[in-house]
Amino acid sequence: MTGTQSFAEELAVRGTPAVGVWNRLEGRPRTTGFDRALRAEVRDPLWMLTRQWQLGEFRGTDAGSPVTVTYAVSPSRPSRFQPPTGPPQDLSADRPLETVAERRRPQLTFGTPGTEKIGFDLRLAIGRHWFKLMAADQLLLGNLLGFRNAYIERYPIALPDPRNPDDVAKLAHPEVWSMMQTVAGRRMDGYLFYLHLKSGGHAEDGTGLLGQIQSDRIRKLGARLVRWYEKLIDRPVAEPTDATWDPGRFEHRFSVAAGVEGGGEKKLSAEEYPGGTLEWHAFSVDPQDPVGGTKPPEPTLTRTVFPAPVRYSGMPLARWWAQEDGKTNFAAVRPDSTDLARLVFLEFALVFSNDWYQVPCDLPAGTLAKIRGLVVTDVFGQKQWITPAGRGRDEDWRRWSMFTLDVAGRDDVEADTDLLLPPSVPKVAEGPALEEVLLIRDETANLVWGIEQTITTPAGEPRRGSEAAAEVVAFRRRLHDAVAAADGEDPPRAPISYVAMNSVPEHWIPFIPVHAPGDNREIRLQRAAMPDVVDRRPVQPRTTLLRPGLDDLPAGQQPQYYVNEEEVPRAGTRLSVAYNRTRWRDGRVVVWLSARRGVGRGEGSSGLAFDLLEDTPLPPAP
Repeated sequence: MTGTQSFAEELAVRGTPAVGVWNRLEGRPRTTGFDRALRAEVRDPLWMLTRQWQLGEFRGTDAGSPVTVTYAVSPSRPSRFQPPTGPPQDLSADRPLETVAERRRPQLTFGTPGTEKIGFDLRLAIGRHWFKLMAADQLLLGNLLGFRNAYIERYPIALPDPRNPDDVAKLAHPEVWSMMQTVAGRRMDGYLFYLHLKSGGHAEDGTGLLGQIQSDRIRKLGARLVRWYEKLIDRPVAEPTDATWDPGRFEHRFSVAAGVEGGGEKKLSAEEYPGGTLEWHAFSVDPQDPVGGTKPPEPTLTRTVFPAPVRYSGMPLARWWAQEDGKTNFAAVRPDSTDLARLVFLEFALVFSNDWYQVPCDLPAGTLAKIRGLVVTDVFGQKQWITPAGRGRDEDWRRWSMFTLDVAGRDDVEADTDLLLPPSVPKVAEGPALEEVLLIRDETANLVWGIEQTITTPAGEPRRGSEAAAEVVAFRRRLHDAVAAADGEDPPRAPISYVAMNSVPEHWIPFIPVHAPGDNREIRLQRAAMPDVVDRRPVQPRTTLLRPGLDDLPAGQQPQYYVNEEEVPRAGTRLSVAYNRTRWRDGRVVVWLSARRGVGRGEGSSGLAFDLLEDTPLPPAP
């Protein structure tokens, strides 16, 4: 553009571009190295020295960070199991410890005394499986119909007798009565057949089978049936000597023992196991009455590992320039002066959080581990011998430990620092409650009531206790009215009637307070009985939880059953019986029936009253 040419003329001609250079805006470093920039230098050394003094970094402790840890662990497996009243037995490794400790026989409240009283659902299942075994045998398939009828006649399912008081429960429920009419004469009682085989009998006895070849094959199938049923539901071998359920305390009691070095043993007792999840805190070291027969411990395990710092959410970081996650606001924690647990936690989190390290040690489930020694090597090459923090007297108030076992009944012995990993499972599937009892305190009547919330019908299905009791009362009342009508009874009637005592539902079982023998202060709860509203006979409980002793004595005798008073607090106690199912380490399915204890729903009132005057009900119209 010349000096005489204007800018507007130049734009009109467009001989040269108006902007001749395009350039990017970008940073231009003064040097190729970034070392100094990454140092995060502090220009004020006095400020840094002040911060170090405030945090106490000038107070050295001559301690280095751990680099390696060498430990020696002596593992031992619990190999013996002892119930409270039975002899010791070997603890098998093919099932969880919960199964051995909780299992009980599947039984109902009817049947011949001294036998296993199971429901008709299991009886029919055993008979059906027996016919399936016979149908799978090609040699027996041609005569299957004849064999089937022979076994049905030999092991029949009989209809209940209205004259038998034990059969009233079967006749009162319409569903049970309909089911029994359907299967009677058409299906076999498989459990009677199983009892015959277990008592030494042969499968072909009483069936009219001929031929040695058929008899041999039938006996082999009978042995297969016995093995199938015994694997179907895990149950005690000799009830009640090997049962762990204490009916007077509503808890499981048992002991396990493991061998230790030197040929001795360590006995661990679970005195208050309510059922459910079995963990290490359910056990205590029992120095008395050794079990015996334990296996020796396994060889000592020695490992050298790298420790790792303990980390948790919201933990203060050790680096100055790191950003914390902020998930935990320690400033918002405001403990009281007496809240020692919270103060200890804050001190650990804010002061000593970076002083804790964890060491990996893999141990299988079902192991009692004892640490023989632990050596820590720090960054300076020094070796430190670490001793347990919880050693000393077991009841020393200054002693602090975690995951350790206490010594039952002793306070003058050395603390036990072994680690117990019981052979249990992390998850158990619990079925619907077959029995459920709610024990409540009735302060007005000065009684404790065992309310049968759920009972098991003879068909093996759960049913509400109130409905079952109402059906039984209605059935007995129909029988009583029919007998009275047949005899032509017409008792005299007055305008009012004196009632000595009113009635409560039949699924309410009373427990009366009595003195313990030889003690004028200790109270126990004794099972009693209310009279039936129709026949005035004692009402007996229908759940196995409240029937200890009733099925072991002849008819007419009332056994005494006591419960400790402290087992029924003001909140009440809930008891339940249900099937449990889980998988063991080898993938095998384990099923067992167990009882559990839980918390109740508080106090209640039955409405029991005495000395009443009531209007006499009018007779029914003809």
